[in-house]
Amino acid sequence: MEFNYKAISPAGTEVSGVIKATDQDEAQNKLAAQGLIPSKVSPAHATREIGDRINLWLSTVKNTDLIIFTKQFRTLFNAGISITALLEILELQTENLKLKSAIASISQDVRSGCSLTEAFKKHPKVFNHLFCSMLQAGESSGRLGEVMERLIYLLQHEHKVKSDVKSALQYPIMVLIVLTGAFFFLLGFVIPRFVSIFQGAGIDLPLPTQITLLLHQWLIVYWPVSLSVLTVSAVLLSMYLKTDQGRYNKDHLLLRLPVLGPVFQKGAMSRFASIFAILQASGVSVLNTLSILSGTIGNAFISREFSRVQDQLKEGKGISSPLRSAKFFTPMVVNMVAIGEESGNLDQMLQEISSHYDDEVSYAVNRMTETVGPLLIVLLAAVVGFFALAIFMPMWDLVKTV
Repeated sequence: MEFNYKAISPAGTEVSGVIKATDQDEAQNKLAAQGLIPSKVSPAHATREIGDRINLWLSTVKNTDLIIFTKQFRTLFNAGISITALLEILELQTENLKLKSAIASISQDVRSGCSLTEAFKKHPKVFNHLFCSMLQAGESSGRLGEVMERLIYLLQHEHKVKSDVKSALQYPIMVLIVLTGAFFFLLGFVIPRFVSIFQGAGIDLPLPTQITLLLHQWLIVYWPVSLSVLTVSAVLLSMYLKTDQGRYNKDHLLLRLPVLGPVFQKGAMSRFASIFAILQASGVSVLNTLSILSGTIGNAFISREFSRVQDQLKEGKGISSPLRSAKFFTPMVVNMVAIGEESGNLDQMLQEISSHYDDEVSYAVNRMTETVGPLLIVLLAAVVGFFALAIFMPMWDLVKTV
């Protein structure tokens, strides 16, 4: 069973959590074995435990939560606070339930003799492969504070790129929602009332009105079939996209889209260069860097390209030659990597690439907004105009007959 506990840590701070044991005495002995002085140990109530588990399951660790955690970790570490005391402080200060639970587990593992990196690796849903790899590089090299500083920069960089893309997509998505809502509202409620008036007057309905009437009848009569087909199609598509080939085809298609494609391409290129540069500066080998990139780049198509590059590197080739044969990397990136490799300044050259593509992402996002926005407005105007014709054309005919 589980017991809630409050205890005093070796650092003198109060910690709390949940521990599993057969009885209360065993729970106290386990806490004492971890160097904790228990002040209160009580059985966890079932209803509260269920509620806590539901809240824990519903909570998510956002990128901003991770940035704040990493900054606090860096500050406390640079202040000379021990890892165990540092983790206890962070556990008390963290509000996010999932992150708080992960920190508590990490703290307990570290007190039990587990290395910091191995303790973090037990929580891949909170701390990804990239985070743990950089942590390992800092821990093994004795430059943990310096590596955490680089990790903060990388997390903030990724957050900015993602935020720029999301903010650019908000307006088109809102217009599409309004367009869809207006379409079904006019088709389902407004048009039928006018059509019944026109039919009662005995006038011939013009083509736009006839088309609208057919759409309305189709919506009323066949909506159960249409909804079933859409639901089944959505489920099958979702199942397919969860497969490796489905993710690969979907991500490949995203990169080839006319307007959105360049945004995803340049964003992925910027992420590749920034992660590569920071991992190289942190002392991670090129092979391990590519392995990390393959698992964290966020695009199955590009990830497969990294795996191919990694296979060629294992054969003894330099980094620039496999990049040149890959399908994703631009000539500019390949040439700059080749120059950096030959001059011994690869990490500096990668930072230049990252900076260049940061600007390119901003430009592509602005261009997408400038292109998609007016197109959607024209589409919205066309839909509303079509329905207006469907109403006013027979109205004019009705006025002529009076």
